Amino acid sequence: MTNAPALDVFLHDRRIGSLLHLDGDGSIFSFDRDYVADTARPTLYLSYKDTLGGLIDTPRAYRTRIEPFFSNLLPEGTLRDFLARRAGVKALREFPLLTQLGEDLPGAVKVLPIDKVQAALDPVSDERVSEQITRTMRFSLAGVQLKFSGIRSGAKNGGLAIPASGTGGDWIVKLPSVRHPDVPEAEFAAMTLARQLGIDVPEIDLIPIEAVEGLPEGIQRYGQSAYAIRRFDPSPDGPVHMEDFAQVFSVSHIAC
Repeated sequence: MTNAPALDVFLHDRRIGSLLHLDGDGSIFSFDRDYVADTARPTLYLSYKDTLGGLIDTPRAYRTRIEPFFSNLLPEGTLRDFLARRAGVKALREFPLLTQLGEDLPGAVKVLPIDKVQAALDPVSDERVSEQITRTMRFSLAGVQLKFSGIRSGAKNGGLAIPASGTGGDWIVKLPSVRHPDVPEAEFAAMTLARQLGIDVPEIDLIPIEAVEGLPEGIQRYGQSAYAIRRFDPSPDGPVHMEDFAQVFSVSHIAC
C-alpha cells in the first residue's frame, strides 16, 4: 500500500472517519479514534451498531465497489454512466466516482479528498478547486432514473435551474427516459393522488422540459415534461441525515 489516496468522511460537518484506497482497487473505511471514544457520537448508519447499540469498529475491506453505505449514495444506471463520463472515471470503480461526487450527497454526509479539505484553508488553492468544480457536475442522487439537483430561486417562468457546479439544489428534477417517456407524469399523478388521500407529501411540480435551465449538453430528452419534488434533506437547521433499508442491512443497491 503506497501513497494511498484517502477521503475524509464528514457527518454534519464533523470529520468522523476516512475511506482509504488500497492497492488493487480496494478500499477500507475506518472511524476516527475521537469518534469511537465519543459516547454521544451521532450515528452514521445502523449496520455499524451491534444488538446492544454499541459501535462495531471493525474495518472491512472491499474491492472495486466500496462500503455499501457509501456505494448506495452513488447513482445507478444511466445517471451513473453519464456522471462517470463527465468526471472522466469508470462507472464500475466506485472510489474515484465517490471522489468526484462526494461533495453533494443525500443527507448530512460529505466525502472529500484530503487535499480538498486542506485547500479550503488556502484561498488561492480553494479558488482553483472552485474553478474545477464548475466544469464538472458534482452531485449524487441514488437511483437509476436520470435526475438532477435543481434550484427554483432565479429560474425563469417558474421553472428550475441546474446549478453550474451541480451542488446546492433544494429540488430533485427527474427526466423522462427512452424506456419510460411518461414516468414524470406517472410520478406526479401518484404523488397527487397520495396527497388527496391525506398522505403528507413534499411540494411537487410538473414542468415543461424547456423550463429546466442548465441541463448539460448531450442529455437526450424523450418526453415533454420533467417531474420536480422538493428535497427533504436540506433544512434550516442543517442537512437531515438519512439512510435507506439497503444501507441499514449493508446491501448494495446494485446487488438488489
